[in-house]
Amino acid sequence: MGVPAFFRWLSRKYSTIVVHCTEERSKECNGVRIPVDTSKPNPNEVEFDNLYLDMNGIIHPCTHPEDKAAPKNEDEMMVAIFEYMDRLFNIVRPRRVLYMAIDGVAPRAKMNQQRSRRFRASKEGVELVEEKSRIREEILGKGGYLPPVEIKERFDSNCITPGTEFMDNLAKCLRYYVADRLSNDPGWRNITVILSDASVPGEGEHKIMDYIRRQRAQPHHDPNTHHCLCGADADLIMLGLATHEPNFTIIREEFKPNQPRPCAMCGQKGHEIKDCQGVAREKQGEHDEFADTMPASEQEFIFIRLCVLREYLERELTMASLPFPFDFERTVDDWVFMCFFVGNDFLPHLPSLEIREGAIDRLVGIYKDVVHKTGGYITENGFVKLESVELIMQAIGVAEDNIFKKRKEDDEGFKRRNKDKKKRMKAQQQGPAYMTAGQFAPQALGSRGRPGVVQNARHQAFDMRMQGRDQHNKDAAQSLKAMMKNGGQAGSSDGQDGRGVKRKADSDSEPEPEDNVRLWEDGWKQRYYKTKFDVDATDDDFRKKVVKSYVEGLCWVLRYYYQGCASWKWYFPFHYAPFASDFKDIKGMFTDFELGTKPFKPLEQLMGVFPAASGNFLPPTWRSLMSNPESSIIDFYPDDFAIDLNGKKYAWQGVALLPFVDERRLRAALAEVYPNLSPEENKRNSLGSDMLFVGKSHPCCDFIQELYRGESHEGTEMPAELCHGIQGTLNLDEDPILPDRVKYKDPQYRETFVFKAVILPGAKMPEKVLKPGDWERGNRGRGNWRPQLGFNSNRQQVHLDQSAFRALGYRPIISNHHSCVPMARCVS
Repeated sequence: MGVPAFFRWLSRKYSTIVVHCTEERSKECNGVRIPVDTSKPNPNEVEFDNLYLDMNGIIHPCTHPEDKAAPKNEDEMMVAIFEYMDRLFNIVRPRRVLYMAIDGVAPRAKMNQQRSRRFRASKEGVELVEEKSRIREEILGKGGYLPPVEIKERFDSNCITPGTEFMDNLAKCLRYYVADRLSNDPGWRNITVILSDASVPGEGEHKIMDYIRRQRAQPHHDPNTHHCLCGADADLIMLGLATHEPNFTIIREEFKPNQPRPCAMCGQKGHEIKDCQGVAREKQGEHDEFADTMPASEQEFIFIRLCVLREYLERELTMASLPFPFDFERTVDDWVFMCFFVGNDFLPHLPSLEIREGAIDRLVGIYKDVVHKTGGYITENGFVKLESVELIMQAIGVAEDNIFKKRKEDDEGFKRRNKDKKKRMKAQQQGPAYMTAGQFAPQALGSRGRPGVVQNARHQAFDMRMQGRDQHNKDAAQSLKAMMKNGGQAGSSDGQDGRGVKRKADSDSEPEPEDNVRLWEDGWKQRYYKTKFDVDATDDDFRKKVVKSYVEGLCWVLRYYYQGCASWKWYFPFHYAPFASDFKDIKGMFTDFELGTKPFKPLEQLMGVFPAASGNFLPPTWRSLMSNPESSIIDFYPDDFAIDLNGKKYAWQGVALLPFVDERRLRAALAEVYPNLSPEENKRNSLGSDMLFVGKSHPCCDFIQELYRGESHEGTEMPAELCHGIQGTLNLDEDPILPDRVKYKDPQYRETFVFKAVILPGAKMPEKVLKPGDWERGNRGRGNWRPQLGFNSNRQQVHLDQSAFRALGYRPIISNHHSCVPMARCVS
C-alpha cells in the first residue's frame, strides 16, 4: 500500500505485534555442509499450515540488491531467489500448502502506479549517469582520486514485469526448483505447492487473497488453519485482517533505517555521490587483502502477529452505549477502510491526512461519533455505505484549515530545531586537530589523576603550534598523494578549504521547493484547484467530477480487498485528490461497476506501463510505436516529464505528471502490429493458469498420475480428503516436467457472489497476549500476569540474580522484586 510510514507507525503504537524470528542455520562437518532438516518442529514454537510468498518482494532484492554486490548474470539471480526462498521455508516450515504468487497483469487502477514507477526508474537512471559523469570531471579536475570506470551492462529492473523473457525464464526455473525440493527435501514431502506465475492475471498478494477467500467458502475448509504470508508491503496487513482468519501471521525482513550504502562514484561508505570528494580509499588490512570483500550482514526476519493486532484494535474500537449490538469484526473492516484515506496504490491520499500527523487516530475518533449518529457500521462485506463516509469527510473538512496551519508550524519548528542542532554539532567539531599534553590537556570530570605541571609555558605553547603545523602538512600531503595517483594537477582553490578538500554547501542555504498552493494561507482551496487541475475553485461541476471518481475509487478498493477485482478497466483519472470538505451529496454518486471486464494481455500491459527506454523488452514493431515520431500513440511515451513535489522535499515523494493511457487508442494502434508477433511472443502474450505440484509420497500423487494415464482433457474436481481440504479443478499440463504437476483452478463462483467477512463456525480464537484491562486499572503492578514472549504462551522465563547480570555486562537498578528476563535474550 502507498503508505511508506504505515508499518513504522503501526509497530510503534502496537509494539507487541512484532516477534523476532528464530532461524536454524545449516552446519558444516568435515568440510561438508549439512542442511537444516525442515521436517523437524519449528524452532519458533509454532506450527504453520500454509506459507504464501508474494514473490515480487523476493525477486526485486535478489536481482538488484541495495546492500551488497549485484548478481553478475541471470543464473546468479535465480540462485539468489532460490536461496532466499529456502531461508523462508526453513523459518516458517509449512505443513500443508506453499503458495508462490508472482505479479501478473494488474487491474488498470494499479497499472497507472506501475507506469509512474517505471518511467521514474528510467528517468532517474539517465539522470544518475549524467550526474556521475559531471561529478567525475569535477573531482578529477581538482586532483581527486577515483577508481577507473567499470564497464558493465546495467540490469533494467523494468524487466520484472509480466510478458518479458526474464519472467518467462523465471517461471521455468521455479518449476524445476519446486520439482527438486519435492524430491530431495524431507520438509517438502507432504506439502502441496501452487505456483501462480506472471502469466496468471492479478497482483501476487491479491491472487493469494483470492485463493484464501475461495477456500474459506468451501465446506471442507479448516477454520483453524494457521496462515503465514511473506511480504513487506503495508497492504498485506490490511489484507490479512480482511480475511477474518483468526490465525494469520506476516513474515517480513526487519527494517533497519539509515543503513550505510556505498557511494556510486568511489564505492566507499559514509557519504552520498553528491558529497564525494575523491579521497583515495584506505587500505583494507595490512596488504589490502580485504579490499573486495563485502561485510556479512544478512537481513533478519520478523513475524507480525495479526491476532495480537486484533486484540489492540478491539480495545481501540470498542464502543459503549451503542443502539445496536457491538460487532468487532465489522469494526475491523471499517478500520481497514479508513486506512485507505491516508494512502493506497490506487488513489492519491487526501491532502489533509498524513499518517505521521496522527491521521488514523483522528479518523478513529470521528468514526466512533459517526457510528453513534448513523446507528450502523460504514462497510459490510466490502461494500461501502456512502452516507456514513460523507459524515466522516465533512468532520475532517471542518478541521482542514487548522490541519494545514499546524502542519506549517510543525514544519517550521522542525527546520528551526534542525538548524540549531547543526550549529551545535559544527561548534563541537571545531576543535584542535591535535591534543596537547601536560597542564593544558583536557581532564575528565571527577578524575583522580592530576595533570603534570608545566615547566616552561613558552616551550609548551611552541610545541602546540608545531603540532598544529605538522597536522596541516599531513593533510596537505594526503591531498597531494591523491592528485599524484590520478596524474592530475592541482586545480583552482575555489570552493575548497585550506586542506584542498571541496567544501560542502551549507544545507541551510539550499533553496526550498517552490510551493504555489500554500495550504496554510487563506484561499488555499482556490489556489489548489487552479494549480493542480487548472480550473477555478468556483467550477462546482469539475469538483463534483473529481469527487465522484474518488468515491468510485473508495468503493473499488474496498471491493478489491474483500471480494476480488470488481472491474479490470476502472482507474482514477486524476493525479490529485479532492479535499475532504468537497465530499457533499455523495450518496447517489456510485451505483455499481460494469460486469464482465477483462484484464490486458501481458504485452499490452508492457505497452501501457513501459517508457520508450525499456522498449527492448518488446517486439520490434511494437517498440517502434514508442519511439517513431509518426506513431499514433507517441504522446504516451514522453522522453521527459515534470515531477510535482506537491509540498514534499524529495522527487520520489512527488507526483509524476504523466499522461494517462487511452485504452481505445492503444488497442487501435496495437491491432496493426499484432500480426507481426512470433509464435514465442504469442505464447508470452497469452494468459496462463496456476500450477499444482505434489511429491511422490503425497496422498494426491496417485490420483494425479491416474489423470495423466487416462489422458483426461476435461477439468476434474480435486478430492479434498487427499489434499488437506483444498478444493479446485485440475487439468493436465501440456508440457509436464513430471507427471505430478497439473494445472490448478480455484473454486469458481458466479460474478455476483458475495464472500462473507466473518469468523467461520468452529474457529478457535488464539489465547490473549495483551495485559488484561482489569489489571491496568486495579492491580498496580502486583499479580501473576506475565507478558507472552513469541508464539508460546507457556514459555518458561528465567530469573537472574545480581551475579548473573554482572556476567552479562548489565548494571540493573536494585529493587525489591526479582528481575525477569526472557531466556532468549540472556545470550550475548
